[in-house]
Amino acid sequence: FKAIGLELPVALTVVANGDMSLQWLGPDEWLLIVPGGQEFAVEQKLREALKDQHIQVVNVSGGQTLLELSGPNVREVLMKSTSYDVHPNNFPVGKAVSTVFAKSQLVIRRSSEDTWELLIRRSFSDYWWLWLQDAAAEYGLSIQA
Repeated sequence: FKAIGLELPVALTVVANGDMSLQWLGPDEWLLIVPGGQEFAVEQKLREALKDQHIQVVNVSGGQTLLELSGPNVREVLMKSTSYDVHPNNFPVGKAVSTVFAKSQLVIRRSSEDTWELLIRRSFSDYWWLWLQDAAAEYGLSIQA
């Protein structure tokens, strides 16, 4: 992954370089998120750099949606939605986990003190959006593009 300017992250962490991030998903699995429109170029660069190794590069961007939640009450909204402990002592900035959320599966990433990212399967995006609207209603919900 040095070909794209990132080191492999250790367990349950994310490394980032600008708008590009690499997340540990398991002992032999990582998730790379790049800015929209760069997927193919980065995929080709990785394939070329890793061509002599027994590694598979798979573009899953067509089936994923990334939501960013920010604000002082995000942790409370998350606590309503997942049984995973999102307390700062257990979930510091830079941590990422795959967990059950709103009765389904997703990846939660903490990118800054008050900002969290939810990486969800596109087929569940409507369900999660309705869930989040309900969970965040008491805190005030605003949408920014």
